[in-house]
Amino acid sequence: MERLNPAPTGVVVLSFEDGSGLWEVSGYFIAPPDQAGLALLATMFKAHSFAVSELPETDWVAHVQHELSPITAGRFFLYGSHDADKVPDGVVALAIDAALAFGTGHHGTTQGCLIALDRLARGGFVGQNIADIGCGTAVLAMAAAKIWPDATIHASDIDEIAIETSVANLGLNGLAGKVDCMTCPGFEHTRLVTAAPFDLVFANILKAPLIALAPDMGRHVADQGHVILSGILNEQADAVIAAYSTSGFSLTKLDQLGEWSTLSLQKTG
Repeated sequence: MERLNPAPTGVVVLSFEDGSGLWEVSGYFIAPPDQAGLALLATMFKAHSFAVSELPETDWVAHVQHELSPITAGRFFLYGSHDADKVPDGVVALAIDAALAFGTGHHGTTQGCLIALDRLARGGFVGQNIADIGCGTAVLAMAAAKIWPDATIHASDIDEIAIETSVANLGLNGLAGKVDCMTCPGFEHTRLVTAAPFDLVFANILKAPLIALAPDMGRHVADQGHVILSGILNEQADAVIAAYSTSGFSLTKLDQLGEWSTLSLQKTG
């Protein structure tokens, strides 16, 4: 697709994690694309036909910001800065504006992680050394920083834009400097390796990278430490639980919100 004339200004490739084996390839063009060329590509690669539609000029970030209503997950109240006047008393408030990174709190995976965090804290656990792997907007790291202000917290993501968004969100929430943010896959940063072992790790990503991370989790989480995982479809939960069991973790709670599962696990050896 990138070799077509006119060429797309951007191409996105997504795999469907539903067991179908299907992938979606999308392109964004400034000028009308070569529909004959697209049809030839679909035929060559035995793909479904491309659907072509014209998009109006829209500031999508601003649009999404105003479409998202505040949500509550456990003690946490997440809202866009345009809804600052709607924050009720007695909540832990987090301002998260829609941006070019995952995690406004509206997705079932993020809500599930916040509910699991709230339950862990209500059970008496106090986080001291925490990592948020694949942090997106750093919403989970910030939630931990709000309830445990003395904790040491690290956040990593493979996407530099996510880290830039995380730093901006920390400032928006009065948490500048409270979370050490870095760009890297998994635990592959010297600051994370040096900071280990962690007593709590979040990883809200997807099934395949979660399973790949299981051995590193076993090495970087302290004995009796906790892990909160999501980005997992309900039917994928057993496979993730099995991978983490092999790395020394036991399931303590499984939460389901719609089609998504959140796993709370503890390292038991």
